[in-house]
Amino acid sequence: MTQKIIAVVNQKGGVGKTTTAINVAAQLADSQSKVLLVDLDPQGNATSGLAIPKEQTLTMYNVLCTDIPLANVVHKTNVAQLYVAPANSNLAGAEVELVGRQQREFVLKLALQAARYDYIVIDCPPSLGLLTINALTAAGDVLIPVQTEYYALEGLSQLLKTIQAVRSNTNPQLELLGIVLTMFDKRNSLSEQVQNEIQKYFGDKLFNTIIPRNVRLAEAPSYGRTIYEHDRWSKGARTYKALSREVRSRLQ
Repeated sequence: MTQKIIAVVNQKGGVGKTTTAINVAAQLADSQSKVLLVDLDPQGNATSGLAIPKEQTLTMYNVLCTDIPLANVVHKTNVAQLYVAPANSNLAGAEVELVGRQQREFVLKLALQAARYDYIVIDCPPSLGLLTINALTAAGDVLIPVQTEYYALEGLSQLLKTIQAVRSNTNPQLELLGIVLTMFDKRNSLSEQVQNEIQKYFGDKLFNTIIPRNVRLAEAPSYGRTIYEHDRWSKGARTYKALSREVRSRLQ
């Protein structure tokens, strides 16, 4: 199987981006598939969400800015076949330090070339800066979590312009894998309005699976667990399992 690299992107914070990255990566990891989750967010939420201490001496900052090989920073998680390249607040400095580098948009792509995984999932920062541009340049596919709220479409148009710019300048192979609706509340008519608008504009690029608001999903990171470890029978676990099946199917 050809390695698949997925960037999970949204420049808005609090849309379920890291929750999506962690749980899709965990579900893609199985006896046939080895998965690396790259934490590219200086907040390091994917790192702590998988019970890896943020105070690690070597993180993605070292990979991008001090030329440490990726293999030297990767950690095994509690999930079989799932590995994580951690991040902490040091990574915020990478945005500044990379500016002066030649081919600065390609630093992550070069770092991932030696990685031997079936899937690499990149949890991007909530911005459209140089770290996100690196992720989009390295990836083959983009997965966009969109919270079902009023400003969702406004932010989405800006993100799509960035994806188009990357496609034109650094990565012509980049594809939109799909948009997944998160934090959906069926009691709220606004959620359904946003769903209808995105369906109208994006058609089959909208995943069939919708991620609901779910207390168990919100709890899981504080225990350093995926939703499957925390409560495998919860609505959140069932929907992320369904989303991961859709992701795998679209990638194939």
